[in-house]
Amino acid sequence: MPLQAAEFFAELRLPFHDHTVVGNTYFAVPVPDAPLRLRIDFTRTIHADTYGGLRVAVVHPERGEIDAVALSFVDHGTFHRRDEATNTRPNTKQYGTFDTHHRPGRPPWDGAVTTGLRDAIEQYTAVWFPGAWAASTPSRAASRSAHRAPAPPATRSQARTR
Repeated sequence: MPLQAAEFFAELRLPFHDHTVVGNTYFAVPVPDAPLRLRIDFTRTIHADTYGGLRVAVVHPERGEIDAVALSFVDHGTFHRRDEATNTRPNTKQYGTFDTHHRPGRPPWDGAVTTGLRDAIEQYTAVWFPGAWAASTPSRAASRSAHRAPAPPATRSQARTR
């Protein structure tokens, strides 16, 4: 059965306009005309056709991989709700993972909550591609900015007298 990687990466809603999915790998150019690229792969477990997270890497076209980080599904709560609902226990093959076997009409990663992974990818790319995330999603950056509320007017009882 197919992994449906393109649909998984679409669900992550990564903001990079210049991107593609080849096989099970997401490639992006977060900063136009810059040499560094972003590559995201699924990390395998010791069980065949079972995936336990994502591997996010910064790649230079001539120098190869510069840096990488592994983001486990368990650490980012990706399948926490699903595992709780199905009473899947830690230290089992199914806990915090997905495999290529799934119900027809459903993706293999059915039940995934990708918010924690997306936030971790955002933090990681902020180090290697400063400003790229905000430049790609101005509405999200604006919604995170602090709003200043006007100060309440001082009343006579609050004023200090000498």
